[in-house]
Amino acid sequence: MPASRRPTVSYKPKPGEIPTNPGVYRFRDKDGRVLYVGKAKSLRARLSNYFAPLHTLHERTRRMVTTAASVEWTVVASDVDSLQLEYMWIKEFDPPFNVRYRDDKSYPFMAITLGDEAPRVIVTRNRRIPGAKYFGPYPKVWAVHDTIDQMIKVFPIRTCSDSSYKKAMATGRPCFPGQIGRCGGPCSMKVTIEEHRAIVDDFVAFMAGGDQRFTRDLTRRMREASAAMDYEAAAVYRDRLQAIDAVLNKSALVLAADTDADLFGVAEDELAATVQHFVIRGGRVRGVRATTIEKEIDIAGADLVDQVIQRAYGDAPASDIPKQVLVPSLPDDAAELEQWLRDKRGKNVTIQVAQRGRKAELMKTAHLNAQQALMLHKTRRTSDYVARTQALTDLQEALDLAEAPLRIECFDVSHLGGTNVVASMVVFEDGLARKDQYRSFGVAETTDDTDSLYQVLRRRLAYLDRPEEDDVIPDAAADGSVVTTRKKPRFAYRPQLLVVDGGKPQVEAAARALRDAGHEEIALCGIAKRLEEVWMPGEEYPVILPRTSEALYLLQRLRDEAHRFAITHQRRRRRRDIQSVLAEVPGLGEARIRALLRHFGSVAALKGATTDEIAELPGVGPKLASAIHEHLASG
Repeated sequence: MPASRRPTVSYKPKPGEIPTNPGVYRFRDKDGRVLYVGKAKSLRARLSNYFAPLHTLHERTRRMVTTAASVEWTVVASDVDSLQLEYMWIKEFDPPFNVRYRDDKSYPFMAITLGDEAPRVIVTRNRRIPGAKYFGPYPKVWAVHDTIDQMIKVFPIRTCSDSSYKKAMATGRPCFPGQIGRCGGPCSMKVTIEEHRAIVDDFVAFMAGGDQRFTRDLTRRMREASAAMDYEAAAVYRDRLQAIDAVLNKSALVLAADTDADLFGVAEDELAATVQHFVIRGGRVRGVRATTIEKEIDIAGADLVDQVIQRAYGDAPASDIPKQVLVPSLPDDAAELEQWLRDKRGKNVTIQVAQRGRKAELMKTAHLNAQQALMLHKTRRTSDYVARTQALTDLQEALDLAEAPLRIECFDVSHLGGTNVVASMVVFEDGLARKDQYRSFGVAETTDDTDSLYQVLRRRLAYLDRPEEDDVIPDAAADGSVVTTRKKPRFAYRPQLLVVDGGKPQVEAAARALRDAGHEEIALCGIAKRLEEVWMPGEEYPVILPRTSEALYLLQRLRDEAHRFAITHQRRRRRRDIQSVLAEVPGLGEARIRALLRHFGSVAALKGATTDEIAELPGVGPKLASAIHEHLASG
């Protein structure tokens, strides 16, 4: 019996051996290497899921379970303890089947070296300076320098190098940056070490979100100096206020001024996820951290948020943990996570879903950024020459092809409740999209998706057998009418590989189309979205590519691009169809049709609107509204 059809694995614990307590478990391979670490409120309930019949498990969970040779667990006193132990073990063992983080370490940070005798502010990408306090990351190096330039006008702290500082303190002569007004440390001979430390504390407090206090204080001092006719001092305070405004304008107020929160926007697919971490202090976004996660075992939604929170605060100092953590969905153990964060921070911490108002709008922004980052991650994987070459080689080996599939065509069928059926064909050559060769198809009559796919492939394959035609082109530059000819571009060249969006039924329908068209020499596969399985015609089981495989990323990109192109074509057709229907209403011109669709936002909303609601639109009276309503209701 194949391993995937066996009831379960040989190392399954006996009934009653697994305790019902909370705890942390580890799967190990035959060499003792830790493959996966997980936590559970009830070890028995969680582990029993792994020892279900193998053919019922998620493909990648099955691969982990069959790779392992043993499982062990540790009982803990509480769910909070299991959080801490899970984090420690993941960090210690780096298990290959847990999610992999690829932090964006390229962004620069502002750092204040609090461990020094006279702390200085620097721009750095090094996150391991002993005792340093970090702010950021910033999108560009110049953005950090610009912020520092403004900040030292208000809080003149040290900016010179350690060697300059030591030389100045030893000789009693100001450092060069101090001589030109660019350094405010003790080495400038203007302040003592204690006075400088107080200014550094104010610098850090301001950057951490205490801007209101400093603004009020400077405003008060400016007015007092002005009232005392000390206009020179008032001008200094005015310039400092302007510098504060310049810094704050680069960090717009997005939430209430007293809000200290971290907000996590997450975008994911079956293979990877991206996280946008917005650091909000004093109601302003003080930094954005980007993280890419590569999945090896199935994890999504709230479980992924759980892992993200643990990773974000596992080693964080208490000062970096905010009062609020805003997430797209609550993990099952949100209460335990809150207690864990409270214990680390020493103060109350809440984990909430951003559901309405400014927080919800900011979550949408973070989610949009995460989606763009995920698309960029996938695009870079498929556009890099080395990665593309590896992807095509891996595909050739995985699908047992005679040659690398330099031209791949992918097909997807889209419909709206069984109607308005359209299909798309996208083309990748040498691993890159050839958008000039994309095609879309309308399917007038069909029984289901497999029938639609069969029809579309037969229509496409028919072009392979057509002879090339000559295109007659008059040469306008010559005297008289000189006729030349050129070859008309083919509908498409012969592909080495056809990919369909779907599993076994779709692949079999596509194989039937190839067989009936007499083109069985073209390789075929399908990619099923839920489990990212690759199906081959005539095979009982799918091909499972590693989640980090370049080949799988290429297939996924093909499938997603075909789906996007099909949806775009369908929306365009639906918009054109509804405009055609509305154009039949007497007295309704193109401008009013556009205004109707723009006002209601969608065709469904317009069809569901009452006569009175339609009549509210400027330029549409009760009579015309009644005609529109009746026409749509009868359509």
